This record gives sequence, structure tokens and C-alpha cells, in this order.
Amino acid sequence: MRKTTCKAGNPPFLPANSARIDRLPLSNLDNLVVVLVRPRNPLNIGAAARAMTNFGSHRLRLVNPYKLAFREARSAVGAAHVLKDAEEFKTVAEAVGDCSLVVGTTAVRDRSLQHPPRKLDEQAGAVVRAALEKGRAALVFGSEKIGLTNKDFSHCHWLMTIPTHAENISMNLGQAVAVCLYEMARSTSVAPVEENVELATADKSEHITELLFEALRISGYVKPGTDKMFEEKTRQLVLRFKLEAYDAKLLLGMMRQIVWKLGQPGKG
Repeated sequence: MRKTTCKAGNPPFLPANSARIDRLPLSNLDNLVVVLVRPRNPLNIGAAARAMTNFGSHRLRLVNPYKLAFREARSAVGAAHVLKDAEEFKTVAEAVGDCSLVVGTTAVRDRSLQHPPRKLDEQAGAVVRAALEKGRAALVFGSEKIGLTNKDFSHCHWLMTIPTHAENISMNLGQAVAVCLYEMARSTSVAPVEENVELATADKSEHITELLFEALRISGYVKPGTDKMFEEKTRQLVLRFKLEAYDAKLLLGMMRQIVWKLGQPGKG
């Protein structure tokens, strides 16, 4: 059998005169948080972790994973440290609490969405990259079985979908994470604004949401049987304000006083 030899400096299986394949210049995605909501398959979790290391991301968070044996997933080649350091949360709100931008992913299907999702493209990647320059941002992925629910969506500033062929629109969880991170890594941030504004984190927005909803409930605005719907609508309303950190702190104090006053008997 004839042996194939390579000249010094050339990678195996490439002819000596082949041009080198340039590696994609990757960016620092240290502030990017990948959140997997109710993932069911440990192998998919491992594949997602491996994709994260491919593109320079390492903050993995899990919301109610179906199985707890994911930390030793064999599909996480080279990503054992990501699984070891992965954080577990009971709710989406807790998982994204320190993030100033939360982007949910969806395959859309036949669901009716209040806000049409953006396509995963260079522009979407640029928006996320710009947010990463100021703080943490989260990409949220749903379970393999049902994806993200409407309640999950309510914690997101906006939604994003991977443009896939109409005959098979859903992707494997690990593949979806890899495709999204590829776009985040290759995109450049949008031109910075003149004023460096610190945006409110998700946990501050959630506290405002809770107090505003409580005020609406006490005042009688929320009718019986509509609690879930109004809670989600209230959360989305607060997120659309895109509050700055100082304004969120001020509004939080106002809402605390309002709720306290409404709760005082005979002092409406």
C-alpha cells in the first residue's frame, strides 16, 4: 500500500500546494449566557456545551433539566469544565436575572406570537454583541419536546428564529446552540452610542413587574381568571421600556410605596 506523506508545515490529507484554510476570527463571548430550559437529553446538553467551547462561550445555565446526569455527557468532548460549572435554576427569571438583554429562540411553527421573531443573521448578532460590551446577555433555548412556552417568552426582550427549510423547521438542541453562537461570534457590534448607558438587569425588571402586577391585582384591574395572561403582558410591557439602571431603581422604589399604600386597610 502506498503511503501518503505530507511536507513539513502542511496539515494531513491536504495536497502540499493547497491553500491553508483560514480560521474564523472568534470574538470574546465571555458575557454571553446560554440558558437551556427543561432540556431532556443529557447528550444534547453535552453537545450544546461542546458548541459553546467552540465559540468561546462558557456560561451555561439550566432551568429544571429533565435528568441530572448531564455533567458527564460523553457528547461534551473538550467541554467537561462547562458542564461541571453549569448552574441550575428553578425558573427562567432566576436564570437570566443578571442579564440586561434576554433573547429567546423559537422555531415559530403554528404558534401565535405577539412579536414576530427576528431572523438569526448578522444584524441580530450585532445587536447581541453590542449588549455584551456593556453587560451580560442571554440566549434562551427551550426543551427538545415543546421548545419555549409563552410564559418563557414573556421573560425575553425579543425572539429569534433560525431560518430553516419549511419542510423541517426544528433543529436539534445542540445544533441550534452551535448555529446561534457561530453568528454571535462572527458578527461585529453595531456602532456604539455616544453615551454609555447602563441598562437595567432582568432581575430588576422582574421586581418591577411583580410590584406592578400586585398593584393591578389589589386595585381590581386584574379580573379573576386572567392572572396568568396579565402577568405575562405586564412583564413584556416593562421589558419594552428598556429601562436604564438608575430609572429602574427609582421606579422600583415608587412601586414599593404604591403597593404598600394600596395594602393599607381603609387608606386607598
